This record gives sequence, structure tokens and C-alpha cells, in this order.
Amino acid sequence: MTDQGAWICGIGMVTPVGGCTAQTAASVRGGISRYQESPVYNKRFQPMTLALVPDDDLPPLADSLAATPELTARQARMLRLAQPAIEEALQALPPGPPPPLFLAVPETRPGRPPAVTEAFLDDLVVQSGAAIDLDQSRIFSTGRAGGFQAMAAAIELLAQGNLERILVGGVDSYLDLYLLGTLDQEDRVLAEGVMDGFAPGEGAAFLLLGSEQAKQAMGLDQAAFIQPPGIASEPGHRYSDQPYKGEGLAEAVSLALAANGNGPVKTVFAGLNGENFGAKEWGVAAIRNQPALDPDFRFEHPADCFGDTGAAVAPLLAGLAAVGLRESNLAGPCLAWSASEGEARAAACIRL
Repeated sequence: MTDQGAWICGIGMVTPVGGCTAQTAASVRGGISRYQESPVYNKRFQPMTLALVPDDDLPPLADSLAATPELTARQARMLRLAQPAIEEALQALPPGPPPPLFLAVPETRPGRPPAVTEAFLDDLVVQSGAAIDLDQSRIFSTGRAGGFQAMAAAIELLAQGNLERILVGGVDSYLDLYLLGTLDQEDRVLAEGVMDGFAPGEGAAFLLLGSEQAKQAMGLDQAAFIQPPGIASEPGHRYSDQPYKGEGLAEAVSLALAANGNGPVKTVFAGLNGENFGAKEWGVAAIRNQPALDPDFRFEHPADCFGDTGAAVAPLLAGLAAVGLRESNLAGPCLAWSASEGEARAAACIRL
């Protein structure tokens, strides 16, 4: 490749505000929100505010998977969310060897088993029918920052020159009664009387990352370029007893900006979900990296539209930045960042 990073050769999205990339991007640009009171009630007998994809907009679960007793309701929902997004991201894929999939999935919560295992990749191939190289595929069980970790691993593998394309994505859903109940016990779900909470959402996003040769072979003139993400850790994360200083995100942003040689960042896509917890670390990151940010940078906070999409947020933010740059709806370079519930923090710069 001619530069460190990868070209975004395909994008696919499914969110509460859109069943495809174009619809999601237009809805976010127009400020359309899918926040709604749900039939799920909290411990104060108030309806929780969720942001969900209409069930009728999703494909049915494959018959063979519906008969699998080990598949949880949350996993089945995630498979249905992922299918159309994968199909969209791969629709322009030329003939050739199938790409591996580097997939971000829900974070493993303290004291709980993993939400998904490696077997989820096999189920995803069954559900989507996509041609995927499962032998080289990987799962990243770190939630919101997992998508950027997957992109970093994909860019590193592409740089070795043995592969031309890698599919990177994330999928998640908070539509799980145990998970919602746990968050409710922590007073974190938006509802009447809950002021510092978030709207649990769901979604899927996939990016087909490619080399310079892959971009040329696909005839892409206006593809966006994602530079190597910055990856860091926050010792004082939500479930830690260490002081919360916000230094992990500041480091991740610094590392991402160090790979950016295209002038000050003019647009920021924030992984905030509406809780005050995340606002503090973005404040630290912005102050410490102020020289690399344009004084009048544009601040995008898409969770206002589609809620907290968990492990899907990183490819969603990067994909929205790529669409905005391609359609000249925003100025670049862009910075996108996300922060997991645990220690993982990550960020990346996107440009044309």
C-alpha cells in the first residue's frame, strides 16, 4: 500500500434510523431520532427509552439457526441485524478469494459469560450466505472500542501484502432483558426520572477495507482512507477501583492524530452515548490534543439519533465519516473515537 492505512471500499449499515448506509447517513444528517418509550419497564415502573430497529425491517432467522437450542435471543437478533449490512458492504466485491471478517461483538461484562463465542462467525455465514474466509477471521469481544481494534488488526494484516481486502465490522443489541435489568440497577437507562442515562440501541456496520490495488481494481475514485487507529487503555474505567482520569482516550486520540498528516481535524465523530461519564474523558482528550484540532471543528454525536449501538459504534462512526467526506457534506480530515465499558479506548482518522 502507498500509505499506512486502508481504503474503505464498501460500507454497510443497519441502524434504528436506517436500513442501509444512505438512509442512516441521511437520517443522522437530518437529526432524526428513533428514541421511543418501550414496553420494558424499569425498577421505578417507568418505561425505558430505547432505540430499536423495527422488527419488520429485519430478515427472518435462518431455519437451521432457529432450530439451534444454544443460540440466545440476543445472538439471534444480532445475526438478523448483521445480514443486510454485510450484504451491502460486499455488494461490489469483485470475484476472487473471500475476505476474512474481523468482527467486534458485545463486551464481556464482569462476572458474566461472553455474549458470543467464535461459533458466532459460523452462524453469521449461515445467516448471511456471505463468502467469508473463516480460517483467518477473528472476533473482538471488547464492545465499543472493538471495531477500531479490528480495523487496526486488519490494516496491519493488509500491510503484509498477502491479502487485498478484509471485512471489518461490529454488531450489537441491547434488546436483552437481563442486560437491561442490570443497567437499570445501575440507574443508567433513560426513563422518566433518570437524568444521567443513555438510550440502549442496536445496529450493525461493516467496512470492506482494501489496499491501493483493491481500490483501483474496484474502480473507486472517491473512496475514503482510514489511517491506523490509536489503541489505549483506561485504568480507571467504569468497573475499576482505580481513579478515572480520562488518560486512556487522550492517549488513543494522540496516537490516531500522530498518523494524520493532513492538517488539523475539522470534524469529530464522538462515541459519546449521552452519559456524563464519557464526556469527562473527551474533555481531557480534546484539551491535550488541542493543537491538532481545528478551532472550529464540527462535532457529531450520532447516538442522539440511534442510541448506544455498543460494538457497532466504531464502524458506524468511521462509515458515516467516509460517506460525509465522499458526498462533501463535511470537511476532513475526520477523527472518530469510542470508549468501551472496560479499559479499551480507541480512535482513528479518516480522510479522502
